[in-house]
Amino acid sequence: MLKELQDGKKKLAIIGMGYVGLPLALEFAKDIQVVGYDISQQLIDLLKSGTDPKGETPDADFKNKSLIFTIDESDLKNCSVFIVAVPTPITKLKSPDLRPLRAASEIIGRNIEAGATVIYESTVYPGCTEEDCIPILERESGLKHLKDFNVGYSPERINPGDKVHTLTNTIKIVSGDSDKSLDEIASLYEHIITAGVHRATSIKVAEAAKIIENTQRDLNIALMNELSIIFDHMNINTHEVIEAAGSKWNFLKFYPGLVGGHCIGVDPYYLTYKSEQLGYKPEIILAGRKVNDNLSKHVVKRVLNHFKSTGKQAAKSKVLVLGVTFKENVSDIRNSKVLEVIQELKHYNVQVDIYDPYVNQDEMKEQYNLETSPEIGSGYNCIIAAVKHSEFMSFGSDRFKAISHPDAILIDIKSMYKKFEGMAYWSL
Repeated sequence: MLKELQDGKKKLAIIGMGYVGLPLALEFAKDIQVVGYDISQQLIDLLKSGTDPKGETPDADFKNKSLIFTIDESDLKNCSVFIVAVPTPITKLKSPDLRPLRAASEIIGRNIEAGATVIYESTVYPGCTEEDCIPILERESGLKHLKDFNVGYSPERINPGDKVHTLTNTIKIVSGDSDKSLDEIASLYEHIITAGVHRATSIKVAEAAKIIENTQRDLNIALMNELSIIFDHMNINTHEVIEAAGSKWNFLKFYPGLVGGHCIGVDPYYLTYKSEQLGYKPEIILAGRKVNDNLSKHVVKRVLNHFKSTGKQAAKSKVLVLGVTFKENVSDIRNSKVLEVIQELKHYNVQVDIYDPYVNQDEMKEQYNLETSPEIGSGYNCIIAAVKHSEFMSFGSDRFKAISHPDAILIDIKSMYKKFEGMAYWSL
């Protein structure tokens, strides 16, 4: 399979040109013909101009690549390998939203030919590839799985904003529906992944491995968040406790914080959904999710308590929120818990100014009906340092005091700063 791609006899198609699909397309396109497909005309137009709207990829990386970007699914004809890298979000009821995955499978099914291989990278619950995706491929194509085409699963491990753990130097899990397909899929990824691959024993094992990577992290952060709430009642600084406990060799240094984004705050619900389908209700995983989902309310409660203690009415108070993306130094606002903090504050009629140099204003307006400020104002009763953007790390007490009322408080969610003299301070 790899040799035919390298010889130009076959083409590789990647469905979804987001954080996962675009780096794959650019890496494979160094010596393989690649078709990068997405349903967003606006995105495809930007990519054709050599621009990554997320700012993750330098413009220079688009040059000298055997790659076409398209919204026309007819360009997928004659592709022998399809990699699916579409989002797998959750619904408002916290259940899997498989619409993008199913739509991608339908598109491939309409264009697949005998002998092709389809590899899914989107995060799903164990069994999803075989139970949900393969039947769609068979229905749309009229072909038979294993006889006419093969399927594999290789979960993405892209970490937006991380310039250290990149696509090529992070071990890739691979799996296939047969020994032969596993060998071919492993060889395909070994071609671009310098760190090598880990061959999972089955597609379900690979799916499960991905889902527990983020579930484990979610639970560890949930524990820290609950400890932070307990220590807050005890008037103890959580980070000082963690630093002290971290002096022991086997203590794991996880820190409290808002848990959002398209992975950690979402993936555990895929596992719990499937578990409940099979008759077992997870206790620990859902408890951790509850703690993390409710942390934004805990932050707002702390803000309101400060207003009350200083004799300020919420409706007459002004708050500055520094950062609204789901993590530092990225533009992604998907499932950002900072936005929940803002909405909760607005529920109490608090005036909220939002400042984030990374955010796309049109996206904020379209998805959340919120606007960011082009610059930081003044006269704030509270400043919420919500995201650890590099730009914010240089802010000091003098700057915060200059834009705040004398009795204002700094809510330092990420513990970016130390306690300031002459200014009320609180952190998780």
